[in-house]
Amino acid sequence: MAPPAPITALQGVTVTFGGRPLFDGIDLSIARGDRACLVGRNGSGKSTLMKVLAGMIHPDGGTVFVQPGARLAYLPQEPDFTGCATVHDYVVQGLPADEQDEAHRVDAVLDRLQVDGSLDPRTLSGGESRRTALARTLVGNPDVMLLDEPTNHLDLPTIEWLEEELLSFRGGLLLISHDRAFLNRLAKRTLWLDRGTVRATDRGFAEFETWQAEVFEAEEAAAHKLDRKIESEMKWLREGISARRTRNMGRVRNLLDLRAGRAEQIKGGQQAKLAIAEAERGGRLVIEATGISKGFDTPDGRKTIVKNFSTRILRGDRVGLIGPNGAGKSTLLKMLTGQLDPDEGTVKLGTNLDTAYFDQRREGLDPEDTIRKVLCPFGGDAVMVNGVSRHVAGYIKDFLFDTRQLDSPVKALSGGERNRLLLARLFAKPSNMMILDEPTNDLDMDTLDLLEDVLGDYQGTLLLVSHDRDFLDRLVTATIALEGDGTATEYAGGYSDYLVQRPAKAAPAVAAKPKPATTAPAAAAKPRGKLSYKDQRELDELPARMDGLGAEIAKLEKALADPDLFTRDPAKFQKTSEQLHAKQADLAAAEERWLELEAMREELEGGRA
Repeated sequence: MAPPAPITALQGVTVTFGGRPLFDGIDLSIARGDRACLVGRNGSGKSTLMKVLAGMIHPDGGTVFVQPGARLAYLPQEPDFTGCATVHDYVVQGLPADEQDEAHRVDAVLDRLQVDGSLDPRTLSGGESRRTALARTLVGNPDVMLLDEPTNHLDLPTIEWLEEELLSFRGGLLLISHDRAFLNRLAKRTLWLDRGTVRATDRGFAEFETWQAEVFEAEEAAAHKLDRKIESEMKWLREGISARRTRNMGRVRNLLDLRAGRAEQIKGGQQAKLAIAEAERGGRLVIEATGISKGFDTPDGRKTIVKNFSTRILRGDRVGLIGPNGAGKSTLLKMLTGQLDPDEGTVKLGTNLDTAYFDQRREGLDPEDTIRKVLCPFGGDAVMVNGVSRHVAGYIKDFLFDTRQLDSPVKALSGGERNRLLLARLFAKPSNMMILDEPTNDLDMDTLDLLEDVLGDYQGTLLLVSHDRDFLDRLVTATIALEGDGTATEYAGGYSDYLVQRPAKAAPAVAAKPKPATTAPAAAAKPRGKLSYKDQRELDELPARMDGLGAEIAKLEKALADPDLFTRDPAKFQKTSEQLHAKQADLAAAEERWLELEAMREELEGGRA
C-alpha cells in the first residue's frame, strides 16, 4: 500500500546564519496520522526547522510544500501576546479567518484546559501561559500540529490530559520536547537533526539511543574503510553514549538499593526511629518533620495546604515532590527546609547543612563575564570540586564545553550552554543538600542528560519538585504526593512506583479529568510473594552475564581501534564489527531483562509485605 500523501513537506531546504549553513538540503514530510518527534543536539536548529515548516522563516534554498486548504498550527516556546487584551482574544486567533465568530469553540477549549478567558495574558504564570498557547493551537482543528516544547511549565495533570488529546488526534504531529516519558508515549517516528542533515526512522523515541549508536557504529566502520581518522566530535559522541549507558546501569542498581532502604524507613515506624536516633550525632539526620500543617486565608475561606504530615529525611535520600499546580509543593518544600514556619507541628534540621539551590530563573549571569570568570571569580585557573582542586579547562569538559570557549563571554553562549554553565557553577560550590524547584523547565535534552548524570553521582541529600516523570523515575528514592486537598503522602520510589502504590480510593495527584468507565475493572491478581524459581535463577545469573558481555565488548572495541586492521585483514575487520554489534545487542537485552526482573521482584516483595 502506498504511503499517505504528505500534508506538508520540505524539499532540499537550506537555511544559513551568518554565512554558515545551519542545515543544507533537508527533506522531510508530515502526513496524516504521523506522530513524529524531532531530536538533536542543542543548537542543531530544531526550532528553526519547525519555524520553516510553520512558514515563519523563509529558507535560503529549497521549497516548502503545504497541501492546498490544509491547516497548520504552530506552538512556539514563547507565545507572543502583543495586541491581545484578554486570553480569549489571543486564543480566538487560532481559528480560521472565516470561523472567528464561533466563540463557543474558544470557550470550550479554555474550559478543558482550565484557563479563564477574561484574564490579561500579561499577568499569566508560566503554566497558564503555556495552557493558553495550547488552547490557541488546538482550537482550529488543524491538519498538522507543530509543537515546540509543549510540556514546559505544565503540571502533571495537564501533561497527561495533553497526551490523551494528542493520542486521539488524527492529523499529523511533529514534536520537539525534552520530556522523555511524553515522547516515549507519543512518538512513533523519529527525525534526528544531526550535523546539518535529517535522518529518519520509523522507530519510536524509546529506541532513539539504540538507533543513534547503530548510526555511529556504521559511520565508524565506514571511516575505517576509507582509512581516515574519525572526527573527534564523532568519537566523543559515541564514547559518551557507551559511557553513559555503563554509568546508568550502576546508578540503577544503586537507586534500587536506596529505594529498598527508603521503603523500610517508611514502613518501619518506631523500629526505624531507634536506629536512626543513634546515628543522628554523626549528622545522618537531615530533616525531621512531625505533624506539620499549613493553611492560608483566601477570599473563599481558609485553604489547607498540608495537614498533619510527618517524614524523616536522611543523608543521601533523594525525595521528589509531585502534585498539580497550587497543591502546595513549594510551600511544603519551604517548610521542610526551614524557610517557612508551619502553623502546627515541628521541623528539625540536621547540623552543618550546606544547601545549594538550582533554579535557572533566579541564578544571574553577567553577560560580559567569561566562562573562566564565572567559575573562578577571584582569579586563577583552579576550581574546587568535592574538596579536589581541578583545572577549570578540564572541569568545563564535564559540562560539554570545548576548552576554546573558556574565555568566551556569557552573551555569546546559547541558552543551553548558559544552563550548563549554571550547573558547572552550582556543582563547584560545596553542599550536602540540594534543592531543585522545577529544574527541567526550558532545559534542552543535552543539559537534562547532564543534570541527571551529575545528580546521579551526587552524594548529598536531594529535594526535587518536578513534573518530569522520567526525571523522577531516574533519580528519586521516595516521592511525596500532594493531592490538592491538604493530603500529603510519602511513597518509596519514583513516579511510576507512586502510581502502583497509591490507594485506589485516593484521587491521584496527577490524574487527568475522569472518563466514564466502559468496562468493569478486572479483579486484582493476588501477589505471589516472590519470583518463580526460574525467574530468580535468571536474575541471579544476569549480573555475571552482563559483566562478561562488557568484557567481551571492550576486547572487540580494542581490536577495532587498530587503524590498520581493515587494510591488513578486511575479512577480520568485518567479522569483528559484526561480533561487536551482536554483543552490544546482547548486553542491551540483558540489561533490560535485569531491570524487568528486578522491578518484578520489588513489586512482589512489596505486595507480600
